Amino acid sequence: MPDDTTDPKQLKPMLEAQRKAFVEARPEPLSARRDRLDRVIALLADNDQALCDAMNADYGNRSTVQSMLTDVLVSIRFAKYCRDKIAHWSRPDGRSVQFPLGLLGGKAEVRYEPKGVIGIISPWNFPVNLAFGPLAQVLAAGNRAMLKPSEFTPQTSALIADLVGRYFASEEVAVATGGVDVAQAFSSLSFDHLVFTGSTATGRKVMQAAADNLVPVTLELGGKSPTVIGRSADLERAGSRIVTGKMMNAGQICLAPDYLLVPEDMEDGVIAALELGVMDQFPTLRDNSDYATVINDDQFARLTSMVEDAREKGGEVIEINPAGEDFSHGNQRKMPLTVIRNPTDDMQAMREEIFGPVLPILTYSSIDEAIDGINGRDRPLGLYYFGSDEGERERVLSRTISGGVTVNDVIFHVSTEDLPFGGIGPSGIGSYHGPEGFREFSHARSVYTQPKLDVAGLAGLKPPYGDRARTILKMLARK
Repeated sequence: MPDDTTDPKQLKPMLEAQRKAFVEARPEPLSARRDRLDRVIALLADNDQALCDAMNADYGNRSTVQSMLTDVLVSIRFAKYCRDKIAHWSRPDGRSVQFPLGLLGGKAEVRYEPKGVIGIISPWNFPVNLAFGPLAQVLAAGNRAMLKPSEFTPQTSALIADLVGRYFASEEVAVATGGVDVAQAFSSLSFDHLVFTGSTATGRKVMQAAADNLVPVTLELGGKSPTVIGRSADLERAGSRIVTGKMMNAGQICLAPDYLLVPEDMEDGVIAALELGVMDQFPTLRDNSDYATVINDDQFARLTSMVEDAREKGGEVIEINPAGEDFSHGNQRKMPLTVIRNPTDDMQAMREEIFGPVLPILTYSSIDEAIDGINGRDRPLGLYYFGSDEGERERVLSRTISGGVTVNDVIFHVSTEDLPFGGIGPSGIGSYHGPEGFREFSHARSVYTQPKLDVAGLAGLKPPYGDRARTILKMLARK
């Protein structure tokens, strides 16, 4: 397995080689796209355990079952979905032609054509899924791709580079590995499109670098995704599902519920439901192989500092630790689900995306107060509502804005392959998944075919203009 990082000077020649191959191969049949997707599927299926082992090594502990579910299998399923939809997505889209051009034989259509070479910068939290998911749709749209995986999962990134080199020619898919210097050089290339998944702060820098070359971007970021507990919610069910989403990957998920909004008189019940959910799913934590570690020491220090900050500023900190384990010794980077009651806006936990198993709880007296609280913050990547009151649910959905929504659960909307996944504002730009993702990585090319008749001449709309032209324009300008 290669362990050398890519020399940033190699990136531009890599891009030029892919672009040259792309131009020379046009037009490629859909069978070429299907073949590339078949190779993505084979790469993942043939090397599933090796990929899970690499992710486990990078984390220190990450469940093979979780890695299979959230990274390998979901990527295989999505590649199959894209392969099965290519023919439908690629059909030209006929458009209407204004009167009288249609009657005279004018035709209009939109062709969805590949853009060229697309760069993909993927993160460490789901290092396989968030590399191969976008890659599948990029290839489905007929593009070539360059991939920059995260330096924070070095073994997984090196394995991805090795496997891609085995299953693809470098002119089809290439991988660049390395740290910040490679990432900066990568984001500054003149791609035909650039996909970045990561933090909002880094996303701004990527967008600024791409702007120098007028490269369009898809930014999958994060933010503080709220979870609204309605008065009609089944608390035991809500608590269990919130725990599943918040403790998966130790909360290191861009779509993890970031804070709860609960009715004032239901706060104790919600906390009890969370405690029950943890006891059911994670009766022990410290040595539990099902519970992932925090990725590295810096992230762990950030999370522990966040909890201490909340405590120092008057928040009540509740560690949900069913077995009463001691987390103060050892270097396992495990953290129990930590609830913060009475959080304030000046706390670190309410000012930045948490990305870990820390969960502030805000209370509200009316649903409109909860809605106003959501609208007073940046627009989130996800929003979650628990309850059976359809009127209240629609009030929350119609009066808030978020990238996506899951009702009576968390995160699940991203697992629905036919729905677009993306943020809005600080939580992201653009989307992939679904037909929207195919179009994101395609150029919508307008094609108009003029009939043999001289339409402009017949209408009197060629110089010298006369009474006929003025009559037609007056007619067209009527209400």
